[in-house]
Amino acid sequence: METWFGVITRQAIRRGSFQSVRQLVRHIDNYITHWNENAAPFTWTATAKGIIGKVQIIERDFRKLLDNNRNLK
Repeated sequence: METWFGVITRQAIRRGSFQSVRQLVRHIDNYITHWNENAAPFTWTATAKGIIGKVQIIERDFRKLLDNNRNLK
C-alpha cells in the first residue's frame, strides 16, 4: 500500500495544483482509472528458498550483533 500511495503522490498529486478537495479527488480517481487500463497481475519472482536464505543471513548477523553487545557490558 505504501508503494501505491507513493506512486499516486509522485505521479498525480505533486504534479498538480488543486482548487478544492473535490478537484483533488477527481484527479486521483482519473489517475487510478487510467492506471488500471494497463493493469497486470503482480508476478512473484523470489523463491521460498531464496527468501529463507536471506532471513537466515539476517538472523545470523543479528545474533552476532547481540553477542557483541553482551560482551561490551
